[in-house]
Amino acid sequence: MYPPVEPYARGMLDVGDGQRIHWETSGNPDGRPALVVHGGPGSGADGSWRRLFDPSAYRIVLFDQRGCGRSTPPVSDPATDLSVNTTGHLLADMEALRAHLGVDRWLLCGASWGSTLSLAYAQRHPRRVSALVLFSVVATTAREVEWVTRDMGRVFPEQWARFRDGVPEADRDGDLAAAYARLVNDPDPAVRDRAARDWCDWEDVHVSLAGGFAPDPRFADPVFRFGFTRLVTHYFANRGFLPDGQLFRDAGRLAGIPGVMVQGRLDVSGPPDVAWRLARDWPDARLEIVEAAGHGSGHGVGERVVAALDAFAAA
Repeated sequence: MYPPVEPYARGMLDVGDGQRIHWETSGNPDGRPALVVHGGPGSGADGSWRRLFDPSAYRIVLFDQRGCGRSTPPVSDPATDLSVNTTGHLLADMEALRAHLGVDRWLLCGASWGSTLSLAYAQRHPRRVSALVLFSVVATTAREVEWVTRDMGRVFPEQWARFRDGVPEADRDGDLAAAYARLVNDPDPAVRDRAARDWCDWEDVHVSLAGGFAPDPRFADPVFRFGFTRLVTHYFANRGFLPDGQLFRDAGRLAGIPGVMVQGRLDVSGPPDVAWRLARDWPDARLEIVEAAGHGSGHGVGERVVAALDAFAAA
């Protein structure tokens, strides 16, 4: 990864609905524009993302999606309205940011939920995307949500049983994402906090079969933990606010957009068949499987992402 680099510009963009999104740019002001699309939903874009890019070659744009990171109002405030926080709203925000920054076309680099959002944006605005570099690829389909919230119990049965038992007994055989979404919007702060803890404990478990994983230190912060859980469960309960399977059906719309997808073989949170299915119908995509890697940028995934970004910069 490249050495740390600090932003040379930043701001808050009013995108309507009472929402303001935080953005920042770093690297070369005259370089190839690239947008970081963070995961979660709700993780926010921290400075480590900048280190994937050659700062002499890229104009690196980071933004915090609605309600998270430094964007306002924060969803960690229980009073913040989630009805104006959907995939459609996020796609419109990305377009508004592109216009605000005077970018004609940009490369999108996304991971996990960020790969879903990047694919949805590219399918809706193909003429605005020069390339895609995605890792830990997911499409946030109903099947994938079921896999993460229920089927993964076959891999981690003890931990999943605790996760399932975090919801009322009447909800345990139903939609667990929706059940947790109700709990984190409960009027009782103690109920909300317990649900956020239980959800994030499960998040720490299901990300990978690869060794060396440690609990995410951000989950120790009750404000981050609650906001993250509130957004993830909101999007999971609504299956990413996308028609089920749309990203696969419309993969042909990406024709002419070169892409690299980097996927860990041991990524059980985002199984490799998702990226494989996309690669079959996306004519200009290349899929790279990293045998020892799980979900995230570890075990060689980050190095492959940097190499892909370097290659696009050279091109």
